[in-house]
Amino acid sequence: MSSLERSEAYRLIHAQGRDLLALMARAAAVRDEVYGRVITYSRKVFIPLTNLCRDKCAYCTFARAPGDPLAKTLTPEEVLAIARAGEQAGCKEALFSLGERPELAHKSARDALRKLGHPSTLAYLQAMMRLVFQETDLLPHANPGAMTAEEMMELRHWSGSMGMMLENVSERLMEKGQAHFGCPDKAPSRRLQTLRDAGRLRIPFTTGILIGIGETREERVDSLFAIADIHREFGHIQEVIIQNFRRKPDIRFRRRDEPSALEMARTIAAARLILPPEISLQAPPNLTPDAYGLYLLAGINDWGGVSPVTKDHINPEAPWPKIEELAAVTADAGFALRERLTIYPRYLFDAKGYAPPHIRARALRWVDASGLVSSEFSSY
Repeated sequence: MSSLERSEAYRLIHAQGRDLLALMARAAAVRDEVYGRVITYSRKVFIPLTNLCRDKCAYCTFARAPGDPLAKTLTPEEVLAIARAGEQAGCKEALFSLGERPELAHKSARDALRKLGHPSTLAYLQAMMRLVFQETDLLPHANPGAMTAEEMMELRHWSGSMGMMLENVSERLMEKGQAHFGCPDKAPSRRLQTLRDAGRLRIPFTTGILIGIGETREERVDSLFAIADIHREFGHIQEVIIQNFRRKPDIRFRRRDEPSALEMARTIAAARLILPPEISLQAPPNLTPDAYGLYLLAGINDWGGVSPVTKDHINPEAPWPKIEELAAVTADAGFALRERLTIYPRYLFDAKGYAPPHIRARALRWVDASGLVSSEFSSY
């Protein structure tokens, strides 16, 4: 199961027809050898801590400007109410999503934090993860974007895992008219440093690429190789997401074409061959509702987080599939669906300190010998 050379990946990322079928079959064979016939997902509740953000991504409908009626920073009471609703629905993961460092750009964000008694958005995030951990049985997952090593050290005490989409390593996408113009936190060097620092700190980490935002196929390959190289050095990247751009009426890229299901399958298959096989590969099922079963044929082994309680706040137009539907689609392709935690089994059982003791102790209560959620606790 050797990984691809970059030159071969550049060729395969353009595969069509029979070559694309062969690429998908090759990727699926790698997946089968490592993961067998089990496909996993995490049952989560989505907590959008704040939708204020200092970045201005051309494809984002989550971030809101100050003064927008939809701009919102959750209070502790609102955070806990959402978390408890998730707990009642059988969720194990509390996924915190938020805009990046809004207080550096917006007075209203600084004012809101002052009223809440916190000096920064990340300090408030840490307090809310602690609240959820102490008041519920959920395992928090932090997804606040680019962070320093010092910030991650503070957050990890209450996190089962952390995440940040790399999106793409192309500096070209930072230029005027491109997806990341006006987005200081999307600088590739900044995000790659976050991935490295997370590795040095032994934090189980999620990352991924976003396709359809103006990147070339070769730039996708370069981004996947960057992830693979960092994981080979540190060993901490537990999953990689291949996420497709979705067009929305209120974004700068509202007239951009969306990637097709075949384009997603092509990228997924190439990713499976580029990435070390122990990295789980996922694609969101709600973003291709009529064709996501195809991704199983291209080599994914995980559906990511699926919520029975909260919408996908990043793509609010795309409802999550019901767990029963997800299981049926998975079974139709010859696989069994299993629930996992936000921290993957190999990091949960590893003795190198990938999880603080209190996080590990809680996680171990949920799982069986495989490290997946025990059938007595599973909601499916």
